[in-house]
Amino acid sequence: MISLKYFDNAASSWPKPKQVVEAMTEAVMLYAANPGRGSHQMAVQASRIIFQTRVNLASLFQIDDPNHISFCLNTTEALNLAIKGILKPKDHVVCTSVEHNSVRRPLEYLKKNSDIEVTYVKTNKLGEINLEEIENAIQTNTKLMICNHSSNLIGSILPIDQINKIAKKHGLITLVDAAQSAGLIPIDVDGMGIDILAFPGHKGLLGPQGTGGIYIHPDIDVEPLMHGGTGSQSEKIEQPTIRPDRYESGTQNTPGIAGLNEGVKFVLNETVEKIHAKEWELTQRLMLGLLNIPQVKILGPKLGDNKTGITSFNVETIEASQVAFRLDRKYNIAVRSGYHCTPLAHETVGTVKLGAVRASVGYFTTTDEVDEFIDAVQNIANR
Repeated sequence: MISLKYFDNAASSWPKPKQVVEAMTEAVMLYAANPGRGSHQMAVQASRIIFQTRVNLASLFQIDDPNHISFCLNTTEALNLAIKGILKPKDHVVCTSVEHNSVRRPLEYLKKNSDIEVTYVKTNKLGEINLEEIENAIQTNTKLMICNHSSNLIGSILPIDQINKIAKKHGLITLVDAAQSAGLIPIDVDGMGIDILAFPGHKGLLGPQGTGGIYIHPDIDVEPLMHGGTGSQSEKIEQPTIRPDRYESGTQNTPGIAGLNEGVKFVLNETVEKIHAKEWELTQRLMLGLLNIPQVKILGPKLGDNKTGITSFNVETIEASQVAFRLDRKYNIAVRSGYHCTPLAHETVGTVKLGAVRASVGYFTTTDEVDEFIDAVQNIANR
C-alpha cells in the first residue's frame, strides 16, 4: 500500500473502495464483451451492469428515468456535448467567474467561430454571487445558463436552485457543472431546476478515471457530439433519436462503468450527507491549522462557511509550485499547485499572477493526515 498522504481528491479521488477494483477486475475477466451489440450471455451481462449503473445514478440525482443519463469519458466531454449541442450562432450565454476551462474554452471557441455571446457574472473573493447581477446579465437572445456548482479552486458552493429559478423565469436552459459536487453535495435535478447535469465518475463518485456522464432533461434535444455505431437503428444513416443511444456512439467503457457502479453504491450506502459532513469537518480542521500559520493566506470561503473539501492557499515568499514540490518530496504529501484549469477563478480571487496550492480532502482522509499536513506547511513556511 502506498504510504502517500493524498490531498488531491479534487482532481481524482483516492483510494477507491475495494469493491470498485473488484468489479472492474470481474468485468475484464468474466464479461468483457460489447454491451448492446450481441445477444450472447457476456454481452447481456455487460449491458445489465451498465443499466444498473444508470439506475443507481438516477437514484443519487433524483432522476425519474435512468435512460436520460448517458455515459461520457469525464465531465469535460459532457460539458462539450451540452454546450456545442445547444448553442447556435447569435445565442447568448450567462455563466460565472469561477468556471473551469471545460466551460470557458468551449464557450470561447464558439464565441470566435460561431459568433455566440458570453457574459461572465463575477463572484466575490469568497465565491458568493449577486443574484440580481445574474438576472441583469440576461438578454433577449440568452439561451443557456451555466453554473459551476462548486468551485474547483476555492470550494465555494453556488445557490444553484436560486440561480436556476431566475433562469427558468426567463425560459433559459440550465446546465450545471457538478465536477466538484456529484457525490459530495445533495443533487435533486428537478428540485434544483437542472435541465442538464454534467458529472465525473472519478471524483466524488469514487469510480475510476475515464468515467462520467450527462443527464439531459427529456424535453431538451442536444445535438450529439459524436456520430457512429450504437447497436440500435443500425439500418438508418442518421444518429438514433432514442436515449441513451443518441449520445453513446462506440463501445462503452464496461470495466470502468462497472467500477463506477460500485462507487455510486458506496456513496448511496454511506449517504451524501454523511460524506459531506465528514469532509467539511476535516476541511475546517485543516483551515484552522493553516490560519494559525502567519505566512499562509487561505483563498475563498471563511472558516465555518459551507464548502466542499477544497482548501487553496499561498505561503508568503514561497512559490506555490515550490510548496507543492517540498510537500511531495520531503513529507510524502500530494497536493496540486498552479492554476487548476480555472484562470477565471484565479482572476476573481486575485491570484492570477501567483497560482495557489490546493489541498483537497476525501472521505478516506484521516485527522492524523490533516495534522501532519498542517505541521508540514508550518515547517515549510518557517524556512
